Amino acid sequence: MVKIISDSTCDLSEELVKRYDITILPLHILLGDEEYLDGVNITPQEIFDWSDEHKTTPKTSAPSAEQAVELLKPYVEKGQEVICFAIASGMSSSMNVMRLAAEELEAENLVTVIDSANLSTGIGLLVIEAAEMAQQGKGAAEITARIEELKPLVRASFVVDTLTYLYRGGRCSGLAALAGGALKLHPRIGVEDGKMGPGKKYRGNMEKVVLSYVKDMEEAMKNARPERVFITHSGSAPEIVDKVRAYLNDLHVFYEILETRAGGVVSSHCGPGTLGVLFIAKE
Repeated sequence: MVKIISDSTCDLSEELVKRYDITILPLHILLGDEEYLDGVNITPQEIFDWSDEHKTTPKTSAPSAEQAVELLKPYVEKGQEVICFAIASGMSSSMNVMRLAAEELEAENLVTVIDSANLSTGIGLLVIEAAEMAQQGKGAAEITARIEELKPLVRASFVVDTLTYLYRGGRCSGLAALAGGALKLHPRIGVEDGKMGPGKKYRGNMEKVVLSYVKDMEEAMKNARPERVFITHSGSAPEIVDKVRAYLNDLHVFYEILETRAGGVVSSHCGPGTLGVLFIAKE
């Protein structure tokens, strides 16, 4: 069976990782001089606490080549085909690290590395599709071809509660952050062609904002593939998540509504209270 690996930015829950037998390669998170492994020995709340205390955003970096080689080696030695998913190549060198590891192991014929052109559960949606095909006995070439067809159909977006973290990370000007805070503005951040870009700005408290954001996607969701939809957030209030879930339930579109917490990398850059609804459009 083809082995499916993803870097930690896919933001899949432990339960989903086990269900689909996915192996995770963690990115690195640097809090000052201390280095941590995403999802292994650091929590998003610890990241928020450090960021607020130091008034800066943690640095994140790709896995090391040594990590990637160590992870791939057992599968390569068995002659097993492997498909690796990485965060959009424009956002991190994670994909390049995986490719270099395959070269070092002289296993380019066994290891396929896919640039997801996405982040968070936008990657997770593709990873699960690949894992399901692997469980059905499909080969790496067939799985890869199918994933490439699905990549442009992934709909990944988020609304952020605070602009502070985007400002600290250099993704938003100080003036915009100040104005956004004063006016209670919450921008929608969308992912397209592997890049994050600002969209509609919502105004008001986060519960109202999130429900407006979800309603704006209703027509698109009615044309979504019905297998699953993700609600992915970085610590949103449970009552907000429950209202989003109820709204999605009432659409009667999706067989499975999955809730996951954003991992350390996404949380580092977007801050607490960020919430996204992610799905794949029909072809």
